[in-house]
Amino acid sequence: MTSPIQVDLPHRLGAEEAKRRIDEGTGRLKDFIPGGAEVRSAWTGDRLGLQVSAMGQEVNAQIDVRDTFVRVELLLPPGLAFFERAIEAALRRKGTDLLEDRSGEPGP
Repeated sequence: MTSPIQVDLPHRLGAEEAKRRIDEGTGRLKDFIPGGAEVRSAWTGDRLGLQVSAMGQEVNAQIDVRDTFVRVELLLPPGLAFFERAIEAALRRKGTDLLEDRSGEPGP
């Protein structure tokens, strides 16, 4: 295994809304993986354990949800290590989009 990718994604949603959006996004995850994927996830309090299996590779992640940020720790198998930077960049971009406050109200 490679070293984990760790990304903090700030948000202004509060923990419950962030969890709801993450749950919704997790349900659509397999639709974005060419050739399909098996996605398993389970919440334990404010932590989501996530496993994605596709094309003979398995990616494991832990997602910790807090009131003002989400910490994603992703463990790539050696076969995907070459894509580490691209995966981290996509995680930051898509994660930020998912957690964007769309209420139209200014934050604190």
